[in-house]
Amino acid sequence: MTQVIYDGTYEGWLSAVFEIYEYKLSDVVFAKKEPSAALLFSTTYFVNTDIKKANRVLEGLKQRLSKEGLNRVYHTFLSEVDQVEEIMFRFVKYVFASSKNVEEDLGNSEVWDIRKAARLTAKESHRMEAFVRFKLTKDQLYYAIVEPDCDVLPLIETHFKNRYADQRWLIYDAKRKYGIYYDLEKVTTVAIEFNTQSNSTQYLAELCDEQEEFYQSLWRRYFTSVNIESRKNMRLHLQHLPKRYWKHLTEKIPKLE
Repeated sequence: MTQVIYDGTYEGWLSAVFEIYEYKLSDVVFAKKEPSAALLFSTTYFVNTDIKKANRVLEGLKQRLSKEGLNRVYHTFLSEVDQVEEIMFRFVKYVFASSKNVEEDLGNSEVWDIRKAARLTAKESHRMEAFVRFKLTKDQLYYAIVEPDCDVLPLIETHFKNRYADQRWLIYDAKRKYGIYYDLEKVTTVAIEFNTQSNSTQYLAELCDEQEEFYQSLWRRYFTSVNIESRKNMRLHLQHLPKRYWKHLTEKIPKLE
């Protein structure tokens, strides 16, 4: 067995696929940045990200997949489901080995696994567009903290750039320790240490605009007033708004402490 070590990026994974074919590596598993200690008797192969090699693989996939099918591969990578790299590689092998488009071959496990993972990412991306709650800092930066199951920041940046084009904002993924920052012109990826414990009165006083606490309380009162207690359906509510999102939703924090 060969552990293929890459840098954790999509381009790095594509570069790894190129070299697996180039050097005829077999029985491969993938690991990000360093070898897995669980595979004691495997050999290791380190891949340096090479954009030219990555583009060669992408071009090959473009010739065999629709635009939607190519997007599914990328969305699968962002899903971060268990053994996602192996799932993708088995699919790519099936694509390259077939003389026709395989996207509708739903009886094939590789095709079905890609669809399931891509659908998971799309669902999480859609939820993040609805569940992001911004706070305003003293230097007039709107920031929001999220912890999505999938790595969806690359997919939602265009939505927020178009919707909030006239203000600076930062959306920070506390789970993956990076964010996307909009400076009124472009969106850039930033890696920063960020305090995710942002709901206390002391924290708001130190970081946020002086009116921020007032607006948060106003939003909570509005949210409470529009709810009709007799028509509450908690099961349906949890279906559309799972509890794992609540700690970053202003309306779900009953009061500041």
